Amino acid sequence: MAETGFDGAGGVVADVGSGRAAGRREPDSGAVDLRRVGVNPDYWYPVALSRSVRRGRVRAAVFAGERLAVFRGESGAPYALEDRCAHRQVPLSMGVVEGEALRCCYHAWAYRGDGRISQIPYLSKGDGRPPRGVRGYPVREAYGMVFVFPGDPEKAAVTELPELPAFHSPAHRTMTFSRTVRCHYSFLHENLLDMNHQFLHRGVVGKIHPDLLGYRTDARSVEARYLFTHAGGRQNRGASLLAAGGIRGSDSGDVLTIRTEYPYQTLDLVPEHAERPAFRLWAVYVPEDAEQRRCRAYGLLMIEKPRFPGALQLAWPLIRRFTERVFAEDRMAVEAEQRAWDEQGEDRNHEVFPLILDVREVLRANGVPIRPRPAACGAGPGDCGQAQETLASG
Repeated sequence: MAETGFDGAGGVVADVGSGRAAGRREPDSGAVDLRRVGVNPDYWYPVALSRSVRRGRVRAAVFAGERLAVFRGESGAPYALEDRCAHRQVPLSMGVVEGEALRCCYHAWAYRGDGRISQIPYLSKGDGRPPRGVRGYPVREAYGMVFVFPGDPEKAAVTELPELPAFHSPAHRTMTFSRTVRCHYSFLHENLLDMNHQFLHRGVVGKIHPDLLGYRTDARSVEARYLFTHAGGRQNRGASLLAAGGIRGSDSGDVLTIRTEYPYQTLDLVPEHAERPAFRLWAVYVPEDAEQRRCRAYGLLMIEKPRFPGALQLAWPLIRRFTERVFAEDRMAVEAEQRAWDEQGEDRNHEVFPLILDVREVLRANGVPIRPRPAACGAGPGDCGQAQETLASG
């Protein structure tokens, strides 16, 4: 059953019956290779789970090749600094937290949470000091994660964190995920939006028929709605428990709404005859390396509690096992896509699904070029001079 889009203001509405979107561009010919586009740093990105950043301790983190030292002061406040001492470049993540400052392990230079040098212990008051310390990143803590703003710090105050009311709702319980995936972040956006890949999960969900009801897109987002029906085959018990009885028979149907709103993704599943989602998923993919071919996937699965107290607690291990298996299968596929890109040196996809062509345009338009790193000295003839020239011109 095909419908023409679905209600909503703004954006391009797809006519699913014809497979075309009014006003949309033709596929990728001549477009910049999306796998060479980096994430826009002017958003809030998680770089650590809150529970991994203990009071009075420091740990290493990374964003797109930028090494960070994330620490929690004695007050409980989190901070993030460039992970290098301004003195000898030794990583500050090897250092020691004292009060609200981070002290380098080598010569004990101390840094405030904003990156300014607070003490060089072997200098007298009248001695000259470096005018600058290291870069300090704006930090916020929410949803059990430590977020940093790696872009223009002046934009941090006017850029909102994602709104996730279900996370704080007493009617929901949240399962948190944090996994490294060896692929460009765009492969994960495509994977979640393109529900035609359910054959990949046939061993855990049986035979699922996804019917795209419609989608809409604008400059920063793509949102799609699918009707899922179970068409046979054995289904993992965790799938039924997660969907609160959804996807449970040949005459059942569940509506999934999936949205990429740059740079985040959400998925809501509403079982047949239900008024509210059985669960809501929020996800973001944070690049780790400078080439952005490896990312950290953070996810929050907010599950509505059933009417019977304790039922979700009993079901929790089965749901966790199911979601981990689905994620493992998805990771296998997207990492295989990345390997193909690495081997071919370019994107040779023959994509035919208009929805995915549109989300690629959203990711391109909102992303930034990946900056090539200067070659290390000794890597090849003339590399030192070329690297120094690159740094000087930058």
